Amino acid sequence: MASINVWYDREGDYLEVTFEDVPATMEEVTEDLFERRTAQGQIVGFAVFNFSKHDRDKLTLPLTVTAVAA
Repeated sequence: MASINVWYDREGDYLEVTFEDVPATMEEVTEDLFERRTAQGQIVGFAVFNFSKHDRDKLTLPLTVTAVAA
């Protein structure tokens, strides 16, 4: 069973969520929001810079996530 890993660096004000621990690159989606994508284009996580500066009640993550049955 896959797990979701969440990591927050309070000093750096950086949040990262990883769905799968595989080689991936970060690609900026919008200001302060990055997707982690594999070479095949699969989203395996995301990161938010300056997390505490965003209104968390209205933080929109424009990501498309596809579930794959194991």
